[in-house]
Amino acid sequence: MPEDLHLKIRNLEPSDYPQLKELMDRVYDDIGGAWPEHTILKLMTDIPEGQICLIDHDRIVGVALSVQVDYQRFSNPHTYDDLISKAETIINNKKGDALYGLDVLIHPDYRGFRLGRRLYEARKEFCRQRNLRAILAGGRIPNYYKHADEMSPAEYFEAVKNKRIYDPILTFQLSNDFQVTRVLKKYLPEDEKSQGFATLLEWRNIFYEPQSSVIETRKRDVRIGAIQWQMREVESVEELLQQVEYFIDALSDYQSDFALFPEFFNAPLMGLSPDQRNQHAAIRFLASYTERFKVEMSKMALSYNINVITGSMPIFEDDVLYNVTYLCRRDGTVEMQKKIHITPHERRDWIIEGGNELRVFDTDAGRVGILICYDVEFPELARILALQDMDILFVPFWTDTKNGYLRVRHCAQARAIENECYVVICGSCGNLPQVENLDIQYSQAAVFSPSDFSYPHDAVMAETTPNTEMIMFSDLDLDKLTFTRSEGSVNNLKDRRTDLYDLVWKK
Repeated sequence: MPEDLHLKIRNLEPSDYPQLKELMDRVYDDIGGAWPEHTILKLMTDIPEGQICLIDHDRIVGVALSVQVDYQRFSNPHTYDDLISKAETIINNKKGDALYGLDVLIHPDYRGFRLGRRLYEARKEFCRQRNLRAILAGGRIPNYYKHADEMSPAEYFEAVKNKRIYDPILTFQLSNDFQVTRVLKKYLPEDEKSQGFATLLEWRNIFYEPQSSVIETRKRDVRIGAIQWQMREVESVEELLQQVEYFIDALSDYQSDFALFPEFFNAPLMGLSPDQRNQHAAIRFLASYTERFKVEMSKMALSYNINVITGSMPIFEDDVLYNVTYLCRRDGTVEMQKKIHITPHERRDWIIEGGNELRVFDTDAGRVGILICYDVEFPELARILALQDMDILFVPFWTDTKNGYLRVRHCAQARAIENECYVVICGSCGNLPQVENLDIQYSQAAVFSPSDFSYPHDAVMAETTPNTEMIMFSDLDLDKLTFTRSEGSVNNLKDRRTDLYDLVWKK
């Protein structure tokens, strides 16, 4: 076993060919040995960054060769000869949208050091840098000849996948996040050990972005703003709307993509109700202003170029009272989300009923969901949204005591972890004893992330001072979510046992 290792990765150079030939002749002695020198030199000319070698001191101990291809062509059945021209040169498609892995080989003396993984990681990084869709490869199955009499290639693959059989190439490919998409016949006829069969392997670049203009590209770095709202006595709806505009203006000045208000943030208007001690009458009085708030806040979203989530407000539909929030996009469109689960207080004192629709909303800054307060305490809702590729979950809430607040907070943080998304919570503070049910509030707005290495150690992106009126900002990287869902320490969404359980929305 080699001692005094001094390893580095670099691109192949023309002067490396004698060493490369010696290595390929030794490793590929059963299928013809090394490529001719002119084949390798052309590869270095056509796509130099795709030819990678691993060096110990001055000795080449590992190599990964690649070529650029058309994904549609080579993600379907093909043979190794489809990559080669008559002059025994490998065809590189400069306009191709995928990388094809030709060879990965490690010197026999250096096996057992997991060096092949280094070459694969370098190849994956090159694929990302080139913004290519995927890495494709035809993988030999050199131990298949030992089992060909008792199982088909597909059965052999399943046995290797389930670790009942070891295959030096397929086992390695599967451990490096490659997926087998099909079995290829007559891929390399001279490969007697594989009996001409190969697996078509694919590693998808989760950061691949199809070519588009900057204007059409969705933002990946998103700034959210939340208003920890002070409940205060008001003399008119105009006064309260002026306060709303003040905060939207302030968030817009900081180039925020979203503004989140708390649940029932405009409840002080109930203090203007002719019969404010009658809770049933007061909440219906408040509902009479909801349409105006929707229209005015939508205008502000358009004017200040910011997506506004309007907290929540009561609304009448067909003589039924609901608790609703609006997403006012900065392009002028408006969407509504009703609260699904109604608290005992809302149901008993205000006669509010729950909605029966739930969806993810597309925006220019990610796919978002909205759950109003109590709804976040029901994990099924957030999971349904997560299965629709939600990036950010907004939770406007209204709690009176700290224990009520902690129910919302802890459940929201759990939703971020189990659904691999960001969660933003925002409530109101202050005392308004002259208005029924507004005498006390407790709030601490916060932004939660998944719990993994690329996020804060406590999975809290930002939080406010408790019970103090203020605004909060947090910058969210949506690409981190993509990486977490695919290559995180754990994969909560991918690892669900759907063979045992499932989640169904009945409506």
